[in-house]
Amino acid sequence: MISANDLSPAELAALLHFHADAGVEWLLEEEAIDRFAEFEAMKAARRPAAQQQRPAAGERPAPGQAQVRPNAAVRPAPAERAASGPQPAIPDGEAVQQARFVAETARSLVELKTAIEAFSSCNLKHSARSTIFASGDAESGIMVIGSAPSAEDDREGMPFSGKSGQLFDKMLAAIGLTRSSVLLTQVIPWRPPGNRAPSAAEMDICRPFIERQIALAEPKAILLLGNFSARFFFGENDTIHGLRGRWKEIAVADCVIPAIASLHPQDLLTAPVNKRLAWNDLLAFQAKLKSLSLLRN
Repeated sequence: MISANDLSPAELAALLHFHADAGVEWLLEEEAIDRFAEFEAMKAARRPAAQQQRPAAGERPAPGQAQVRPNAAVRPAPAERAASGPQPAIPDGEAVQQARFVAETARSLVELKTAIEAFSSCNLKHSARSTIFASGDAESGIMVIGSAPSAEDDREGMPFSGKSGQLFDKMLAAIGLTRSSVLLTQVIPWRPPGNRAPSAAEMDICRPFIERQIALAEPKAILLLGNFSARFFFGENDTIHGLRGRWKEIAVADCVIPAIASLHPQDLLTAPVNKRLAWNDLLAFQAKLKSLSLLRN
């Protein structure tokens, strides 16, 4: 094992980045766990079952009884595996129906937030630390929707955290807005492990939640940030460079809302040369807000 004391600051930073890219987010548990004692307890629990299944020397197994090889690993019974920890829900049509029911029965954003936090039929919730929900001014008529929580978002419990969030704040300030003056949310309320793209089933489960947020807030204009968010609402497979900068309409419940897509702040941190494209999109969004009397001249 390499001690951190033997690494230079640059080597330590590189090692931490390597762990982050691999999906490792927490190096220590909140409470100490004796893994050696845990392992010994597992072996002790499995040993009696293995001894009961193994026939005595020279004795043939009873008809219908499987023969156990002396060196074969004994798998725990289904009940034992279920008791070892929470099992993720399997995304399917039933989970989608549950999500729709939960969303439709919420009569306010407060009720919807409580319902989503209690919802357990999506795999993503079981691996996420936080449930990310809409924040800001629900009466502003302005909605900004990101894609899915990042590792920083999941850790802080709020959308657009870390360096990406700092740039996002500057983007809003450039057109006379702040986090508190818009309703800010994300398509997916839980961070996918390793920042992977959500599966089709996971998107279907989460769709009622984001659509209900829009229906309850009734925004007059929406800014979509990121490739995933734009594809999700526009129903197209083009890249963000092909989807950005053009006004389209989003139909949710009985509302038809103008929306424009732009690059996600994380995209701009990765490729700063695209900031000029995002700036043009922000100016178009600002002009729309002014035309709707949602932003002072």
